[in-house]
Amino acid sequence: MATGLTVVDLDVGDVLGPVEYVLSPFVVREYCHAVELHHDLFQGIADQVMPPTLIHLDKLRLYRHACPGGTGPTARIHYEYDAEIFGEVRVGDRLSVIGRIRERYTKKGREYVVLEMELTRVATGELLIRYTDRVILAYREQGGQAA
Repeated sequence: MATGLTVVDLDVGDVLGPVEYVLSPFVVREYCHAVELHHDLFQGIADQVMPPTLIHLDKLRLYRHACPGGTGPTARIHYEYDAEIFGEVRVGDRLSVIGRIRERYTKKGREYVVLEMELTRVATGELLIRYTDRVILAYREQGGQAA
């Protein structure tokens, strides 16, 4: 378990969470405003739906919960992600997110970590989103420049 460590310390087999929360209209509106999703589906007063990319915020929730030491000595670079959407996530839903570190490897001097997350509706246990996130944790420097 990564508890007490930093994000840089995550390794294969680490489990982050689960973390439960209720999706608020404020979070959806503010996120959608920031990324210019102006449709009523996201910004309306009634029946707001979470855009699938908002799951990035859940990754930060998991990091905060499991890695109270913070990010560590190097900044993460969000490299690649893939999301499978199985159902709508609505404002007011009680949700649970869990993450598992599936891979950690070095390629061309860069350290990568792959986190697989699952977002479920607490009331039914229904899987809503499966999200795979690949980040670069650290990279070597060549002549004072990042490689």
